[in-house]
Amino acid sequence: MARPGLLALLLLLALPGQPSSLPQLDTSQGKASMADLILSALERATLFLQERLPGVNLDAVVGFQVLEEQLRGVQDKWAPDPLLRPLGLRAGQLAAKLTALLRQAVVYLQQTDPTYLREFQPSLQPGFWKLPHSWTRTNASLVYAWLDPHDSFSEDSSDLCLVQLLGTGTDHSQPCTLSDFCRALMTKAGCSGYSLSHQLLFFLWARMKGCTQSLFRQSQLYIGIFCANMMALNQRAQAAGYTYPTQDLFMENIMFCGIAGFSDFYKLRWLEAILSWQKQQEGCFGNPDTKDQEAPSAPPPPQHPLRRVRRREKLFTDGCSCHSTATAVGALGGFLYFLAAHPLANDGPHPATLSPPSGR
Repeated sequence: MARPGLLALLLLLALPGQPSSLPQLDTSQGKASMADLILSALERATLFLQERLPGVNLDAVVGFQVLEEQLRGVQDKWAPDPLLRPLGLRAGQLAAKLTALLRQAVVYLQQTDPTYLREFQPSLQPGFWKLPHSWTRTNASLVYAWLDPHDSFSEDSSDLCLVQLLGTGTDHSQPCTLSDFCRALMTKAGCSGYSLSHQLLFFLWARMKGCTQSLFRQSQLYIGIFCANMMALNQRAQAAGYTYPTQDLFMENIMFCGIAGFSDFYKLRWLEAILSWQKQQEGCFGNPDTKDQEAPSAPPPPQHPLRRVRRREKLFTDGCSCHSTATAVGALGGFLYFLAAHPLANDGPHPATLSPPSGR
């Protein structure tokens, strides 16, 4: 259940007539109250990382690397504001702590999963994850009218294409390489679940690597299509009461589409839901305790279930999930970054265009 203080704040902010995405908080005090809640959750999650460091997998390290970039972006944006500056410093201190922890985590990964680390090491480099500086919204007209009932997308094939894109394979190919197989796989229509989010990740990483030739000239088109469909999946998850295990994909969609610059993923009710899923004692996210799980508000849809099979998922005995914790901190860090970057109410609406993001 959400904490009483969180519920009270969200009810105060979600006034009638407000849009569904995070409102334009027009006072520094409003931003400070919200930021304190998010930072507290992120600090608990970082303690989880610190305590489980030898046992976490690459998923967790990538998620916290994204968070480090988001925290530094927040620190920069809040430095000029006297009320928000202490929270910015707090974000900077957490980012500095993560820098040290992530260096240690890489040492452990070199021992436990050296091949996977070598293949995806670019995603752990400072500055790889570039955050948006302008925002847009998803277009519901791009949602698929049908879904492919024979989804042949696998983690192996996705990894193959991501490694090819990064140029970290054993064939020593250059970054931004695109095979016919990967072109077909990563642009295939009708995908859902983790297949869809990995298609988006492919084009996000192409943007991070500066790939602009051939298919990558249309990267923004595909990103828009994928995030429109990921929004539809998240709305479906909300209608079903956020039943486990759909929470993991729900947070992954917010993390990735937030990085892509889609502001409508930052909804107050979604923030409240994510904060309520954190295990307060452990600081992680994962399999909820039976006594804490609420009954769904509506039955789950009978078609196109949200599937998830990951060979490298790390689930601890207390239900803490490396992947769920990674997607949670990436999503929560995105809420914090959006809160810091969001224009005030008297600045007028934010533009409905999305420029390719640059460094922090």
